[in-house]
Amino acid sequence: MSHVVWLPFDSLNEAERAVGPFPAGIDVECFQGRGDEPASVGRVELLVAPYLANPQEVLARVAQMSSLRAIQLQTAGFETYAPLLPVGVQLCNAAGVHDASTAELAVALALANNRHLDVYARNMASGTWGQDFSRALADSRALIVGYGHIGRAIEARLEPFEVTLTRVASHARVEDGRQVHGIDELGDLLPSADVVFVVTPLNEQTRHLIGARELALLPDDALVVNVGRGPVVDTDALAAATATGRIRASLDVTDPEPLPPDHPLWRTPGVFISPHVGGPTSAFYPRSYALIADQVRRFAAGEPLRNVVAVG
Repeated sequence: MSHVVWLPFDSLNEAERAVGPFPAGIDVECFQGRGDEPASVGRVELLVAPYLANPQEVLARVAQMSSLRAIQLQTAGFETYAPLLPVGVQLCNAAGVHDASTAELAVALALANNRHLDVYARNMASGTWGQDFSRALADSRALIVGYGHIGRAIEARLEPFEVTLTRVASHARVEDGRQVHGIDELGDLLPSADVVFVVTPLNEQTRHLIGARELALLPDDALVVNVGRGPVVDTDALAAATATGRIRASLDVTDPEPLPPDHPLWRTPGVFISPHVGGPTSAFYPRSYALIADQVRRFAAGEPLRNVVAVG
């Protein structure tokens, strides 16, 4: 008997061009999470969620998915799907897919803020030649909070910029000969950080990890770059701290998201905001399709799936 797999494409031809050919014993159906569940809802065993689709819509008929064994996401974040998992169903995220793009944006956000690129862009409309003195990444002290896949990718891109790097993860360890500090050391590390890259996933331990106390520990003119999840940084505390001009922020994620048009962060000098675009680049599809193809192959062969982050 074949195993039913739902893939997020509009047609089987499109799916096979992207991730095929399909292994023997796999029956692929297409699904875009728009109320278009195939008739095989009771037989689907592996579901690949459409990119950025609403989890509630993707799993609207999850109670009828009696054969479901695994859900594969195309995002690194998985906190919106985890509460919806049926008992025994594995949830796999897209670790590795977004590393390059998100790390690239993180460094760009730091450069844009440090080198006043947003100011110069606004000056173009009036033809203003407004030279000033800016901060370089060179010789700065960078703190990576969340030393996982994306954190390591940020590190690799920062190394040519001649920065001093400090790494923080959930627990202390030595990785590839490099010291990784535990999150419990964060308070001791922040006073020596010129740039803080926030890359942690969102969970109960990381919600408001960067709050008023942590922001107050940063040195004057420090820069907070958040490319993880918005609620990891306390928005009210960040708004208050940046309003004084003492610290700056570059944010690809916010809380709430989207940030309301009247929110003060939009108009605070020293704050640069991009609309959660770390992942969607030309690098996304080749990497995502390669992951999907490998997971389908593993599923067909009965091998363990990659990137299992939760089980219902």
